Amino acid sequence: MIHGIGSDIVKISRIENSISRSEGFAAKLFTSGENGYCESKAYPAQHFAANFAVKEAFIKAFGVSMAAGMRFHDFVLCHHEDGRPYIELHGETKRLFDEKQLKSVHVSISHDTDYAVAFIVIES
Repeated sequence: MIHGIGSDIVKISRIENSISRSEGFAAKLFTSGENGYCESKAYPAQHFAANFAVKEAFIKAFGVSMAAGMRFHDFVLCHHEDGRPYIELHGETKRLFDEKQLKSVHVSISHDTDYAVAFIVIES
């Protein structure tokens, strides 16, 4: 059964500008692993924007406010060896996920020249 769905679209230039203006922006939102993954790409801003869209879509699908104690570092975008994305949960987010007896998170990401989009489905 589906617990929730979420989607988000992000203008890549907005994230690129935020990263260049604020030295701590990327560290505040992304783990060192997420930062390293994005920085390893030819156009890092595209991947940072996609990662941001994933985080926003996850919050929408989960249906729990960040005020509940979740942190952006608690839900981490990772990639299987074949490139497929997945979410790894930690901390308060993992505890809330388990408390709700949720089973899995499905992730889809896409990006193009100007925009990055993410879609999340959480199963119960």
